[in-house]
Amino acid sequence: MRARQVGIGLALGLRLVLLASIAWIVQLTEPIFNAFGRGFSWRDLILIGGGLFLVWKATKEIHHSIDPTPNDDIFDSRVSLSFAAAIGQIILLDLVFSLDSIITAVGMTDNIAIMVIAVVVAVTVMLLAATPLANFIERNPTVVMLALSFLLLIGTTLIAEGFGAHVPKGYIYAAMAFSALVETLNIFARQRKQRAAGDATVS
Repeated sequence: MRARQVGIGLALGLRLVLLASIAWIVQLTEPIFNAFGRGFSWRDLILIGGGLFLVWKATKEIHHSIDPTPNDDIFDSRVSLSFAAAIGQIILLDLVFSLDSIITAVGMTDNIAIMVIAVVVAVTVMLLAATPLANFIERNPTVVMLALSFLLLIGTTLIAEGFGAHVPKGYIYAAMAFSALVETLNIFARQRKQRAAGDATVS
């Protein structure tokens, strides 16, 4: 919990630093080399690297959720992350998402104050929701698999964006919302079944 709070707090500082260096951020969209018939910028490389990291991380966690035995796995995730490693992963992921969102925000408004307020509000919501969300996931472990599936989807989308294939965000959000709705119905059905079993045991 403390690592999560510290990581989110540092992520706020990182986003504010990125906002303060918008002129440099915009330059990251300039192509630095050509390959596969198109130019690649630092932004593209960061998106591709971040997407590959998300796909790798989600795939590894899904593997260990289904088959927790590490005998044939070169990555033994039974060893818990250290405090510093957990913070590092939070900051790394936040860097990828912050860079893309700030570049998008620059095209929407030139008012730095508005962007700073938006960042502070977003991170505050993350801090307030982190613990309740973690407790909810602990009570409903099936949500973990759904969240990992979302990571795979987002990672794949980042890789596609890095290679210049624009994926409309509305499609992604709609798919995630529908999956979350189905899982919510499953949770309600499981809770109703558990209550019915409890009432039958009492009677």
